[in-house]
Amino acid sequence: MKLKPEQLGARLKQGVAPVYLVTGDEPLLAEESCDLLRKAFLEQGFTEREVLHVDGSFKWEYLLECASALSLFAERKIIELRLGGQKLNKNASDMLQQYLVNPAPDNVLLIIADKLDAGAKKSAWLKAVDKNGVIVELWPVEPAQLPEWIRRRAVQMDMRLDDSAVEVLCQRVEGNLLAARQEMSKLQLLFPGKTLSADDVIDAVSDSSRFDIFGLTDAALGAQPQRVTRIVQVLRQEGTEPAVVLWALAREIRTLHAVQRGLQQGTGFDSLCQQQRLFGKRKQLVRNTTKRLSPATLESLLQQAAEVDRLVKGARSGDPWLPLTSILLHLAGLSLPLDATG
Repeated sequence: MKLKPEQLGARLKQGVAPVYLVTGDEPLLAEESCDLLRKAFLEQGFTEREVLHVDGSFKWEYLLECASALSLFAERKIIELRLGGQKLNKNASDMLQQYLVNPAPDNVLLIIADKLDAGAKKSAWLKAVDKNGVIVELWPVEPAQLPEWIRRRAVQMDMRLDDSAVEVLCQRVEGNLLAARQEMSKLQLLFPGKTLSADDVIDAVSDSSRFDIFGLTDAALGAQPQRVTRIVQVLRQEGTEPAVVLWALAREIRTLHAVQRGLQQGTGFDSLCQQQRLFGKRKQLVRNTTKRLSPATLESLLQQAAEVDRLVKGARSGDPWLPLTSILLHLAGLSLPLDATG
């Protein structure tokens, strides 16, 4: 059975299925869907949880062993299988199908995966999941849908936003729902009970810039390593999602790379700024940084950002804040070892 995230709550009221697959590249929707599932499982007595990280060396036989193992502490168990971007070979597919032929009634299997490619969507293992359980497909919120998404979110948070505030928020988060949630939570704290305007949103950005992911990337481009370190510490203490920082950081690196490539091809800087939507002081920050860093360095930083993405999504174990900070400091002019494992 395939469901949209907003349909999941109603389906859970009908009981717990043997297997659930949450798949897609929208981190906030994935996080909230998985949280809703874990809460429902706990309410149904699934009090033990075992997390299996799937990588190239993962032994799929362990899934069957884990499912059949008796617990000393709980009668019912959640087996959380984190696939990330891993593709299932024939052996893995066979093992998963074998599990689903006769799933243990005291276990529930939660599979978390990135967006599935066309091959995976036609696979036997996915058909087995569809037959025996629930597939929650996550789709990015398109730019045209974002204003309505923000309005619905505001209602859930008991916030009031006028049209101009919604427009500024849409421009600010550029479709990143984790960033949108974080910005709205901050506004909720700063302006309780008020109908917010565009000026309120802009003022909040200005007042909290040193604690903001956009202030963080500006500090990196401005070659301010001490400020970078301070902002990272504050963001981490405030519970900022690493995925939000990674999104903003990767976007900056891609912008730098695009501007640098355009300059090499003879395109004027002002034209490139228009293409990349660079205005005001950011134009000079980008110009200076493209002069400081080589194309090879920017490509290396993008590769490291991809490795951090695997940490954030649980495909690898480790603290994503460590390599994030390393990349930021490298952008700021400190040549540190770039190690995504921390």
